[in-house]
Amino acid sequence: MSAHVVAVDVGTSAVRAIAVDTGGQVLAHRRIARTSGLGGDTFDATELDRDVRAALAGVSGGPAPTALAVAAHIGTVAVDTDHRPVGRGGGWADSQGVPRLAALGDPTVRRLLRTAGRPALTGGALAHFMGMEPGPASTVRALLSPKDFLVARLTGRLTADTISAAYTLASDVRRRAWNTGLPVETGLDPGLLPPQSEPTSVVGTLTAEAAAATGLPVGLPVVAGGPDGSVGIGLLLGGADGVIADVAGTTDVIGRLLPSPDGVPDRAVLNPSVLPGRFVAGGATGLTGGAVAQWRSLVGAVEDERLAAVPPGANGLTVLPAMTGARFPTWRSGARGALLGQRPGHDAACLLRAAQEAAAFTVREGVDLLDPTGTLPVVMAGGATRGRHVARLRADILARPLLISPQPDVTLLGAAALAFLGSGLDTDLDSVRERLIGRPRTVEPDAARAERYGLLHSRWRELRDAADAADSVYGADGADSADGGDR
Repeated sequence: MSAHVVAVDVGTSAVRAIAVDTGGQVLAHRRIARTSGLGGDTFDATELDRDVRAALAGVSGGPAPTALAVAAHIGTVAVDTDHRPVGRGGGWADSQGVPRLAALGDPTVRRLLRTAGRPALTGGALAHFMGMEPGPASTVRALLSPKDFLVARLTGRLTADTISAAYTLASDVRRRAWNTGLPVETGLDPGLLPPQSEPTSVVGTLTAEAAAATGLPVGLPVVAGGPDGSVGIGLLLGGADGVIADVAGTTDVIGRLLPSPDGVPDRAVLNPSVLPGRFVAGGATGLTGGAVAQWRSLVGAVEDERLAAVPPGANGLTVLPAMTGARFPTWRSGARGALLGQRPGHDAACLLRAAQEAAAFTVREGVDLLDPTGTLPVVMAGGATRGRHVARLRADILARPLLISPQPDVTLLGAAALAFLGSGLDTDLDSVRERLIGRPRTVEPDAARAERYGLLHSRWRELRDAADAADSVYGADGADSADGGDR
């Protein structure tokens, strides 16, 4: 067996697989575009299984790898006794069953949220199951995250890594174990929850059927893996607690490593770390990069030089990016996007720059919550880091040193890191990070622009709060909520 591993990253828009050796060299890469679940609400789990197998087949061949690990977006897949999906899978924006869960009453919900380390109801396996019709629900034999569903299909074994388990609302995140005090009103049989494992644990081996479909060897060790954002944050942070991580994609996932589950800032999610015994505080913001991409699809491409030339404040144009609701740190599920202050002189560059500013303003709110001192640097990876002017914008708006990862794809490389650790090819996450992504470059904020953006950030929050307050009175379709609006 050669000293390389195979890793998979399941994003909303694509499945990517790589084979990478211990020196960090990518030996093979395959990307499969997804056609199901692009909105984040639901997806076809059977189709996802096919896409993952096709991606793995694209990186197989040659010497046998040492291990396989998967990272994937959060969500829920209910399966039957043969590990086949029951109904459509719930994606990261799945809200199925949330009203029924909320109907259990504030005291019960507060207890569930505190135990699960969550500041607000945003879905999860518990809510998803409660929202199922009785007929399909009666055939469910396990509730899995998308990643754990894929692991089950590859190995025949049911398991849940501790981080994915935290997103179910049925886990005691501080104990890294299932919540044995779930109220009977949920109707959830604890037997539907598979055993929990640490993200670096080997949880099974590749079955003969999966091996034939992927070209990988029978018996290949499969590591538990974890949610994509958490896996990326794990690689960026390693064992460092004096820095904040930002994985910038369709949403920004922000996190800070904690030595214990105590002292979690208000409104922050508490997750187990990929490191045993450690924890991460933070959360996913809701649409940030996704909002920029949406506007770009409407107005067309704009050269980076034109975007960089737009002054702070985008000539008075303001974008609110929360098209599908806001998550960390405001947790306003009813928030919607908006374009404010538009004048005839605004062009496509102004609009896209305002959208980029809005994404950075959203991130700053979360970063400042995790570090009120304003002194900790932010290490950043993701697609947004490919543009130098975006890195400059982020540093100025955050008013902190920005450490840019040389490799933007830290969720995919993070899964590879878990495979290295789980297989025993390495025992130290920091050394794995050094080999896989190298040393970051530092972008210091410009003092004058940072001061200007500090004022603009305060103004942006005022406009955002006013728009959210209006949305609490008027439905998303513009109808007065008292006259049949959807809020």
